[in-house]
Amino acid sequence: MLLTITNTGENATDLGYLLHKNPARPQTAIFSFGKVHVFYPEATPERCTAALLLDIDPLDLSRGKPGSQTRGLFDYVNDRPYVSSSFMSTAISRVFGTAMAGRCEKKPALADAVLDLSATLAMLPCRGSTVMLEKVFAPLGYELSWEEYPLDDHFPEWGLARYVNLHLRGKLKLMYLLRHIYVLIPVFDNRKHYWIGDDEVDKLLLRGEGWLENHPEKNFITRRYFSRLNRYTRLALERMERLERLDDGEGSAIESDVDQADEGAEVKFRLKDLRLAAVVSELKSCGAKSVIDLGCGEGTLLQMLVKEKCFATLAGSDVSLSALERAADKNKQLALFQGSICYRDKRFRGYDAAVIMEVIEHLDESRLPSFCSVIFGDVAPKTVIITTPNIEYNVNYLPEDAKDKPSGESRFRHPDHRFEWGRAQFRAWAEAAASRYGYSLRIEGIGQCDEEWGTPTQMGVFTKSAGSTVDGDVA
Repeated sequence: MLLTITNTGENATDLGYLLHKNPARPQTAIFSFGKVHVFYPEATPERCTAALLLDIDPLDLSRGKPGSQTRGLFDYVNDRPYVSSSFMSTAISRVFGTAMAGRCEKKPALADAVLDLSATLAMLPCRGSTVMLEKVFAPLGYELSWEEYPLDDHFPEWGLARYVNLHLRGKLKLMYLLRHIYVLIPVFDNRKHYWIGDDEVDKLLLRGEGWLENHPEKNFITRRYFSRLNRYTRLALERMERLERLDDGEGSAIESDVDQADEGAEVKFRLKDLRLAAVVSELKSCGAKSVIDLGCGEGTLLQMLVKEKCFATLAGSDVSLSALERAADKNKQLALFQGSICYRDKRFRGYDAAVIMEVIEHLDESRLPSFCSVIFGDVAPKTVIITTPNIEYNVNYLPEDAKDKPSGESRFRHPDHRFEWGRAQFRAWAEAAASRYGYSLRIEGIGQCDEEWGTPTQMGVFTKSAGSTVDGDVA
């Protein structure tokens, strides 16, 4: 399956900076579901095209490849390797994740630039009708066209195939183009390759923020995104309606009772959920079967993971015995134990992925080398996910008369935080840790993005090096 994105106009090769992929170097990454190739068929100052080619073995999908989440989900003969499906959406989020988050490290202003973009999706399933193509894409500002093909050239009486080559063109930010494609591919394919759980609601709200809530075909998109599962469709639509009321100034009563750990009224309502959704999504994408939550607190993340069938083994550890007791009360089946992430513990070992969510800022900075030695050196899981606050964003939680700090930095979000880092500080620390212990690194932002100060939460996804990496994205 193939996706191409073209930037036309002055300095067209800036597309390479936005995608964090060098036009001069083809790149390949290996995932549990197949190989992803990124290359540039053309790269001139006036026109630059990036291509993402996903290579899937249909036999692996049917027989089951070690580490694959798609084991046995498809017939022996299937169309998955040849059509734009949820596999493509997953590849986009993994390979172009930084661009989809709206960040460009080397040329930050580019992320907010409106570009003359076009995209082609090869073989997009369009089950029986092309009417919805116009209804779904046109309100987003695209000029669109598509090519249809006969089901069989030798038997024209069989009619047209249910797949089209879709061409889109519009002037918009690259991150929105990627988010539109990410959400809408499974809407038209209507067949996801992974289990749909509660975190999918958060994922849709995250990727659909700013466009889906006002789309005239919001109901259709939401229903098809969840493969017509009414429970998730209803929940997503209700939450979108509630968020719209908040944006209109309703529901402000929640602002009077804010727990400091929830980082402000709007964040209490949304950021914690978005953070959990982002972590669950990463765990599912990396193919982890066993997960340990280090610093699990009362087990909120573990409660979400228990509902997902793809996770076979779950465990949690925390220094607080009372928090572990509350976590155990919520689910007696969880494997929970008391421990510190700054000391080696054989009980931490043997898991595919480790999550350290909103924990490191509670450590003295002098303890971070010990933390790295334990997590990356001794435990050394295939995937490590770390989230921490972005102190630059804290200015948004201050009263209006206190928002004139030139650095954007303010008081810590919680009285127990020993430090909080800005984006450059976190990246420098994460890159040093990844380099020292043999991991690749991808950094994502979580939450509402401020044009000047970034997102409230920053997430580092560390992957034990086994393939190539480029500029912080898997490629």
